[in-house]
Amino acid sequence: MVRFPSLLAALLTASTAFLLSAGAVHADELQDIGKLLKQGQQAQALERVNQYLAQKPKDAQGRFLKGLILTEQNKAADAIDVFTKLTQDYPELPEPYNNLAVLYAAQGQYEKARQSLEMSIRTHPAYATAYENLGDVYTKLASQAYDKALQLDSGNAGAQSKLALIRDLIGGRGQQRPTASTSGGRINEQQRPGQAVVASAQKAAAPAAPAAPAAAPAASATPPAAEAKSAKAPEKAAEPKTGNDDVVKAVRTWAAAWASKDVNGYLAHYAKEFKAPKGESRADWEKGRRQRIMAPKKIEVGVESPKVRMIDDTHATVTFRQNYRSDSLSISSTKTLSLVRVNDRWLIREERVGS
Repeated sequence: MVRFPSLLAALLTASTAFLLSAGAVHADELQDIGKLLKQGQQAQALERVNQYLAQKPKDAQGRFLKGLILTEQNKAADAIDVFTKLTQDYPELPEPYNNLAVLYAAQGQYEKARQSLEMSIRTHPAYATAYENLGDVYTKLASQAYDKALQLDSGNAGAQSKLALIRDLIGGRGQQRPTASTSGGRINEQQRPGQAVVASAQKAAAPAAPAAPAAAPAASATPPAAEAKSAKAPEKAAEPKTGNDDVVKAVRTWAAAWASKDVNGYLAHYAKEFKAPKGESRADWEKGRRQRIMAPKKIEVGVESPKVRMIDDTHATVTFRQNYRSDSLSISSTKTLSLVRVNDRWLIREERVGS
């Protein structure tokens, strides 16, 4: 499942776009606060942002930054209060809802996380991060529901199979933390808020605070007519170029064998040194995979936007969006495969789910 990343991982880089869209003085001030936060100087960053907000209490960008600082300080209740008030003042913005979901999920409040993410998507139907987070939250809710079903009926074979499949697809991780939004920008005032592009580790588009010269927060705010700029739609990830094609071909062949329920062909894509999850023996892992592949009547496995990183001539990793669907389950997740080339074949050494 998606891990709960440090909110600082891409803060400084991702913040640049929306900070530069503010006035120069304001941009410098907020960038400086962001740098303090990135350097781990949370107390100093909080003091500075409070001083900033004392002069501009309605500035959505500064308020969003304060929410990030409080989150990094593990002051979840205070951060929730900040993001909640942002949703009340700027209900058209998706990022505060998304970050509320992150905080709720960290507390195990998955139903509240679901509601927040659905609001985020309602305001911004093209918000990919929120969709991914919602899928992860639904997965956790499904896991809890199947667990409850088995508590009530331990012999429920259907629930056992579905729970095992979910755990297998998410790599056996027990906790799930959605991705927080840390970036923002502007949208054109004649563009619907839902058309703005936002992503936690990507460039985002978000509006600026109304009736104020400051630009929108990482979460965003209502755009002023005179200053708004058009947001660009996210570019689709390019397919790997020549040199990586063999790796992508191996992954697609592996997925095709899985989808066609060719178990022997599927297992043949794993190297001898493959590390089975949860410390299982290779034999036990293969037995479990056979059962789970053969159980559904129909399987579809999609490989979307693969990104290859060549480590050397014989080692590579590929990260992609895996879209799995059977007659009993549908789930989408990010998967990373580590591969090794053996006799001109790329074989899987390790696999993990999540970014």
